[in-house]
Amino acid sequence: MHFIPEKLDEYVVNHSEKEPELLQQLNRETYQKILQPRMLSGHYQGRVLSILSKLIHPKSILEIGTYTGYSALCLAEGLQKDGELHTIDINEELEDFQRKYFNLSDYGKQIHQHIGDASKIIPNLDLKFDLVFIDADKPNYPLYFDLVIDKMNSGAVILSDNVLWNGKVIEPVEEEDLSTKALLEYNKLLINDKRIETVVLPIRDGLTISRVL
Repeated sequence: MHFIPEKLDEYVVNHSEKEPELLQQLNRETYQKILQPRMLSGHYQGRVLSILSKLIHPKSILEIGTYTGYSALCLAEGLQKDGELHTIDINEELEDFQRKYFNLSDYGKQIHQHIGDASKIIPNLDLKFDLVFIDADKPNYPLYFDLVIDKMNSGAVILSDNVLWNGKVIEPVEEEDLSTKALLEYNKLLINDKRIETVVLPIRDGLTISRVL
């Protein structure tokens, strides 16, 4: 979803950091071999995730929704030298694909994959996180927030993707549209929760930054 004219969007992308070569390869192979390649974060949003992670400089990252591993590699760029990233995805068929690219990167030993239901995995992670990226099944966004908020360090950041949902959040909602309903609930939850401060960035499909107080 583009909120600015296409030519201006191209200018923004062209004047942002270039996509690293390994991520270019991952991008290409995802589009060649994997279903629903548009789920990939992609060049521009990937550079946004990278620079945010570098600014936060986290020791521990949690990602909910790995897909082919593109966003995990972007987030890993900001890890401390002894830091670690835990990424969860329910699709076991993508595990080897993800690991191939993780191992080709500088962060392979720091990235830990978890395959299964995130709602069952998160409670068993005995960790405190400096950065969390939520980019999984939209109906469970409110649940994921509830599961991670008490596992966050003070000053930590939660990034939430697709919060504008192709503009559907400002349109009449169809009864069977569970994803839009969940995102409306989630966006309201974030702005009303006194434990965090939140700002929505209107880039791509919407990215929310929430800082834990």
